[in-house]
This record gives sequence, structure tokens and C-alpha cells, in this order.
Amino acid sequence: MSRRETLSRYNIIIKKLRRSPAAYREISEALRKESELQDYYFAVSQRTFQRDLIEIRSIYDIDIKYDFSRKVYFVESDQQSEANQKIMEAFDTFSALNLTDRLSDFIYFEKRRPLGTENLYGLIQAIKNRLTISFRYHKFQDDSITGRNAEPYALKEFKNRWYLLANDLEDDMIKIFSLDRITELNMEKKKFQLPEWFNLNDYFKSCFGIIRPYDERVQEVVLSFDPLQGKYIKSLPLHESQEILQDNQNEIVIRLKIYLTHDFFMEILSYGDSVRVIKPDLLINDLKASLQNTLNLY
Repeated sequence: MSRRETLSRYNIIIKKLRRSPAAYREISEALRKESELQDYYFAVSQRTFQRDLIEIRSIYDIDIKYDFSRKVYFVESDQQSEANQKIMEAFDTFSALNLTDRLSDFIYFEKRRPLGTENLYGLIQAIKNRLTISFRYHKFQDDSITGRNAEPYALKEFKNRWYLLANDLEDDMIKIFSLDRITELNMEKKKFQLPEWFNLNDYFKSCFGIIRPYDERVQEVVLSFDPLQGKYIKSLPLHESQEILQDNQNEIVIRLKIYLTHDFFMEILSYGDSVRVIKPDLLINDLKASLQNTLNLY
């Protein structure tokens, strides 16, 4: 049995039990149906199924237990990391897209795609092993291409693009580099120590997007959305700090605690007249100026 087939079986079991507790026969039936759909043989003995539960706990941090009173299996704890969740989502997509070789008949793919992902593996290895890197970087601001030496700290995804957070050794400053503008990436033999103060989650906790200001403070932002747009904002929050202050037939009001960055500013503009900024005044004034400048173009 291939590794892909085994991982697919794990995903089927997890999704089945996330929906509701189930007896072994119900899980077996779900595996049988998926076998027909995917042209694989997912059926396993109860002994193999027990080994699967151990592997699922080890790989995904999902603990599946058996309730003897109801005679069903259930998810007791689900501490799945964001990385593991991304892996499962990617594997689901991969499995779905491999059901047929004529995808263009019923799936319309986005015509643009992110560049630079070929460097992901090398960068992860450099970050994991604390190895300095060298590369050439294309700056869009002045269209220059320069050589860089850096200590790679972390990777971040934003709007289907990947970014490298690294300490630029030329000026000893932490910067963000877009992977689609990195070329000639090399791992050096020189190792580095991650600063004791650095914590990735804390670093980006109050950020929207990839920009983290050094000389600004976190702002309390209050936004009012019309009811329709508000439903989308509730289903996919703008930021982890999002709180719902009001939710009625006229508006949905949320509060965020974030830095006022260019990324966030552009996000607000993208909602057009379906959003109204209540506070802070700084953001309101910047939006007014930007909208007036846009009007002046016409």
C-alpha cells in the first residue's frame, strides 16, 4: 500500500469523526465508498484501524478514542497545528484533482500562480538548521537587483504569496523578502543563533499581512459592515483579534487590535462602500485623502 493511499485513509477517518462519532462499521462503510470514488482500496482490518489511530495521533496531534457505552469512536482532542491543517487541506486538494485527467472540463483554475515556491524547501532547511543564506533580490521600488547575506528566521504566507523573514547582515535589520523576487539562493556553512527575544507568533500577532512597524503602536480599529459583507467577515475573520460588537439587520460592527499598515489600508479600500471606519481618526483621515486623490484622477 502506497504512502499516499495510507495518508488518504487517515484523512477519510479524521473527516468522518470530525463530523460526528461513528461505529467501526460506519467508518468502514465510509472507507468503502471512498475506495470506489478514488479507485483505491482503503478498507482495513480492525487491527490495522487501531494502528491508524496511533499514527493519526502522532502525525496530526488528533486523539481518537472509543466510547464503550455508545460503542463509537470520537475525536477527544484536536490540537492540530496550522501547519498540519495546511498539509491536510493541500492533500485533500491533491486527492481531488487526481480523480481524473480531464480537470479543465469542470474546474476553472486561476490563471495566475505564485512564483518562488521552488525555494521553499531550501529555506525551510536553512531556517531549521540555523544556516545563513545568500541570494540575489529584485526590489520593485527602484528596479535594482542586489546580493544579500541573511539569517533566515521564518516564512510567512499572505494572499497566496510566500515571504521570508530574515535578518539582513548588511545593516543587521530584520526585513521581509518576497520569494518570487529571490534568485540564486544558496545555503552557507556559517551558522547563527536566533535572538532570545524572537517569537514568531508574537512578532506577527498584531499584524495584518507582512508588514510589522517598529515605531508605531497597536491601534484599536472599529469597523461597520453592511449585513451581507458582514456575513463574510464573520465566516472568515480579518484578524485573530476580531471581536463582534454588534450584529443586527442593519450592520455588523467589529473591533480589531492591529498595526495600521499599508496591507490593512488596502484591504479596507477593497471593501468599497460596504464598510465604514468608526475609529481611529487616523485611519479615517487617510482613507478620505486616498479616496479624494482617486476622485481627482477623473
